[in-house]
Amino acid sequence: MMDKNSKNMRRPLLGMTLEELKPVVEEAGLRPFAAKQIARWLYEKRVMTIDEMTDLSKSAREYLNENYCVGRVAPKAEARSVDGTVKYLFATRGEGFDFLVGGKGGRDVEAVYIPDKERATLCVSSQAGCKMGCRFCMTGMQGFHGSLTAAGILNQIFSIPESESLTNLVFMGMGEPMDNVDEVIKAIDILTAKWGLAWSPKRITVSSIGKLDGLRRLLNETKVHVAISVHSPFAPEREGLMPVERAFPVRKVMAELSNYDFAHQRRLSAEYIMWKGVNDDFKHADALAALLKGQECRVNLIRFHAIPGFEHVTSDLRTMEAFRDRLNERGVTATIRASRGEDIEAACGMLSGKESEK
Repeated sequence: MMDKNSKNMRRPLLGMTLEELKPVVEEAGLRPFAAKQIARWLYEKRVMTIDEMTDLSKSAREYLNENYCVGRVAPKAEARSVDGTVKYLFATRGEGFDFLVGGKGGRDVEAVYIPDKERATLCVSSQAGCKMGCRFCMTGMQGFHGSLTAAGILNQIFSIPESESLTNLVFMGMGEPMDNVDEVIKAIDILTAKWGLAWSPKRITVSSIGKLDGLRRLLNETKVHVAISVHSPFAPEREGLMPVERAFPVRKVMAELSNYDFAHQRRLSAEYIMWKGVNDDFKHADALAALLKGQECRVNLIRFHAIPGFEHVTSDLRTMEAFRDRLNERGVTATIRASRGEDIEAACGMLSGKESEK
């Protein structure tokens, strides 16, 4: 984020914690309790402008308008699926502020809204692009363009039309959340704090390729659910798909996670994309069951949404069902995740890639 004192730059209030709002109200000549007032306007009443914060004095609002902004940006594009899934595209810059740090900038990010009976889930991004280089991921192919601030993460949640009907949130969009762990945890704090949205952490799932330093912080500082991208139980094969296997072997990741309680307050999942003739036979199922043995972990089997430049195709439903049943027979709870939004190319990075080409 750019310095708020730079010419024409204003700092977003969205994404600030209660502690961060306290010096802001002091600057504006307000009493300390005004920090809670601003938090209520931002996170409970969801205002778009500082002028809507009518219980603040006019002089305070004028000062805030000169130096700060709410920091809300509406989606710049959307794609709607026949199944109700909606992919939204967000700019990473607003009028006088920036949602990105630590990268080249200039890239949009995506969020995907997924309605399903009584559930309404939003899949959010934590970065523009990604450093991890997974071969099957369109986001990784785009390179790394910066990490989102907490404001940039929360803007995806607050600025879609379905915002107030959301029941669940998953950090499974663009980027590796544990590569931006400070801002991800900060966003989670705001979502779950009493002065924020007051969500239960059970409504939030964070997905990771297994970056252990960030995972330890996430597990120690929050109570959200965790999902680990596995995709192969065999180290050489996984490394060919996910270079991160060299630094964070999945066996080491699962061994580390066995030190945490996933039987009560939180849930652990293994994400497993299935490719025809690659990782979908019983040898892989048995090895995956062995990898997860003794761990409270469920497996989500996922159809692959094809992307340009990747040679493998998704497994057929019959093969996926046989794989699921094999895992269940070996004591591992496995389900096949319903495929959503394939007609709008819901795989992460597809919409932003098209807009960038334009």
